[in-house]
Amino acid sequence: MLKRRHGSILKRHGSDKRRRGSSSSSSLSVELELLPHDVIELILERLPVESLRRFRSVSKKWISTIDSPRFQSRQLNLRRQSRGHDLLFVAYYEDPPDNVAQHALGSSSSCIYRTVKFPFPNVLLCYGSCDGLVCFFCIHTPNVVVNPATRWHRSFPFSSLQRRIIDKGPPFGSNPIYELGFGKDKLSGTYKPVWLYNSSEFGLDNVTTCEVFDFSTHSWRNLVASSPYPILRFQKPVYFDGSLYWLTDCVETKVLSFDLHTETFQVICKAPFADDAPLPSNVVLFILDDCLCASEKTWPTQVIWSLDSSSKTWKQMCSIDLTNTFPLFDRCGLMPLPVAILEKNKLYLHGRNYLEPLMLHDLNTKSFEVVSTPTTPGDCIYYFESLCSV
Repeated sequence: MLKRRHGSILKRHGSDKRRRGSSSSSSLSVELELLPHDVIELILERLPVESLRRFRSVSKKWISTIDSPRFQSRQLNLRRQSRGHDLLFVAYYEDPPDNVAQHALGSSSSCIYRTVKFPFPNVLLCYGSCDGLVCFFCIHTPNVVVNPATRWHRSFPFSSLQRRIIDKGPPFGSNPIYELGFGKDKLSGTYKPVWLYNSSEFGLDNVTTCEVFDFSTHSWRNLVASSPYPILRFQKPVYFDGSLYWLTDCVETKVLSFDLHTETFQVICKAPFADDAPLPSNVVLFILDDCLCASEKTWPTQVIWSLDSSSKTWKQMCSIDLTNTFPLFDRCGLMPLPVAILEKNKLYLHGRNYLEPLMLHDLNTKSFEVVSTPTTPGDCIYYFESLCSV
């Protein structure tokens, strides 16, 4: 009976919202107040973030419920199960209007985007999102973690790596290029930005240097035991299931993992690439369909593999004929980055050079469709709306 009742309330709320806009929130809150609070929680968990932000104003009890980590975790998990992920497009500007960054949020099914502004200038983006949080970094401005759905954000200071690059001064393009990683310790629930870079390029003695940011102390710390292998530059560390992943820069390319709980490195397997020493611009790690994946471009083909986490073996997911995407994607530049896969056969690809489009590739028919073309340079990532913060 209760299930039918709160199901009808949710259905009615959805139709009312389309008819009357935000006024439906107050009517729904009145209806919910008539129910036991544990039932109210079950209903609230199934609502979108935008509605929950408004419902925080109902009462102190509702604020306490919506702001609790347990509720936020359940709401995020239910959204993942019922809706799946969206695509988040982050637009970059050389000279941001009003000194703000713009982030366009859109559904991967409808591709209808709205713009969200934050009070900090544009910066570079870590790979993907973690529990609805995205992390930005730059040499010119402080690093920041953002929840685009709630507008919450928190900045954190430069690492030693960033300070070294700043001290060397411009041109910044002459410095070795590394990317910041961002993920979550699944056991403690803490989020961690991580830098990993080859030490010799900065006059240091170890093979690599690893810096981890601690939000509780608001400071960076160096790990004593870092990776025993140098890593490929120009790659974004990929977060998946409690670990960050890189590709190593050695004779035989390997996949390197960093457990965010134990803070230890481990080589988990050899990369599936045919070449022993691939060009960094031709290989990439990413997440598709809840699997760690790798891709290599050998013109005119881009091959995608997925990793079996139990056996640590690779299987080929698909092969893309890049001649079908040229000239929409730069033939001589970076290969398109797989962003998300839907319905097991709909693969979203996003160009990595300036204004290249977001495309939908049907793995069964091998057809391509332009979904949207950005009007400004930016990155497209998979994304889940959440209430989470650090």
